[in-house]
Amino acid sequence: MRKQVADKAGVSEATVSRVFSGSEAVKPKTRDRVLQAASELGYVPSELARQFAKRRSGNIGVVLPYLPKVQLFSTYYFSEILGGISEAAREHGADLLLLQRSPDERREYELLFRQRKVGGLIVLGARDGEEEREALLELERNGHPYALVNQRMDGLERRTVEADHLEGSRLATAHLLEQGWSRPAFIGGPPDYSNSRDRLLGYRDAMSAVGADRIEPLVGNYSRKSGLEMAAAAARLIRGGEADALAAANDRMAIGLLQGLRQLGLEAGRDYGLAGYDDSDGARLTQPALTSVSASFDEMGRLAAQLALGELKRPPGKLPPRLVERESSRRRGV
Repeated sequence: MRKQVADKAGVSEATVSRVFSGSEAVKPKTRDRVLQAASELGYVPSELARQFAKRRSGNIGVVLPYLPKVQLFSTYYFSEILGGISEAAREHGADLLLLQRSPDERREYELLFRQRKVGGLIVLGARDGEEEREALLELERNGHPYALVNQRMDGLERRTVEADHLEGSRLATAHLLEQGWSRPAFIGGPPDYSNSRDRLLGYRDAMSAVGADRIEPLVGNYSRKSGLEMAAAAARLIRGGEADALAAANDRMAIGLLQGLRQLGLEAGRDYGLAGYDDSDGARLTQPALTSVSASFDEMGRLAAQLALGELKRPPGKLPPRLVERESSRRRGV
């Protein structure tokens, strides 16, 4: 059948092989002619022909941060996003290529398109730094499809899939105030993430709306361990009367705080109010159960895959967050 395709397209069998191996050494007009002949003869499935015609492999590269001693794939945030990416990729007949990068590793994303033959790229855990930005701009200049998740950079907004994290944090802080906690403090993440900055702004907006004094935030790294380590400082704020509630920028830090404060004799709902962010599985399992903000991470993964596959020109807008109220934010007896 390959010879028939070659004869019909007026090329050699070697050229037919190069077309279907994705080789870039074939002129576009020749490739189109071979694909047309193959389609008419029923030589390849139309979906495969469509992918080659777009000069795109069936792989989506997913860049993940490499963090020693962190079980990345077991964390709710990454597992939900990867689940959404995987589902969208399966629907489009694409495969996933997972790539881990340590913080000090060079961001040579362009090479992934040439050496790993990915057809689209999704970057998770990107930080807003000069090297990261330049690597992404190189993809822009060369017309490679890619997507960022929960990291917005100036000039690259059309490549970012995210929830409205400012609104989500505002909802959590306003809820604590509505429950009768008058002095919530904010527990933030690293400021080189746009979602960290947005969540801090949401806290400030909620406090300003009621004329409450803002408290200097405590800053962790989004891990449960960092929440645990901040428990002593949070306890001093609570016992000193400076704060009576905590709005944490993610559930893992909130859970660490809850555990650490319990060891120090302070109970959520009795001695202070507590809200997290992510609405993770862990939020349902703590005692008391953790009030949290749901941000639809699986849908973010789906949209990121569609961007990386070229199915979307730009995201449909920030996904709306939703507050999920549980016992940790309620005053006992209320």
